[in-house]
Amino acid sequence: MPSPALAQQAADGERLFRTRCGTCHSIEPGQNRVGPSLAGVLGRAAGTLEGARYSPALRESGIVWSSETIDAYLADPRQLVPGTTMTVGLRAPAERAAVIAYLDGRSTTH
Repeated sequence: MPSPALAQQAADGERLFRTRCGTCHSIEPGQNRVGPSLAGVLGRAAGTLEGARYSPALRESGIVWSSETIDAYLADPRQLVPGTTMTVGLRAPAERAAVIAYLDGRSTTH
């Protein structure tokens, strides 16, 4: 069971995901939108989810999604992957950490 602080961070991450990410991304497996489903994203190679649309830059990036790579990508998607089509970033480190905690919590419970 996560600590109260981690549980609060994941709850904040869920709210942020819904308001900042949920327009383009789903957290449900197989439910791609403009961007790919982020269900089980941790440990997945970037640009490889079946049925999702990706920029050539992301498909060829060689990135495997981890907390660190997601953090860098959310901080500035086009700096980490020049040519990516994702334009939305989260500048605040606490917001990025909360979204990552939410994604991590979802990958272990679903």
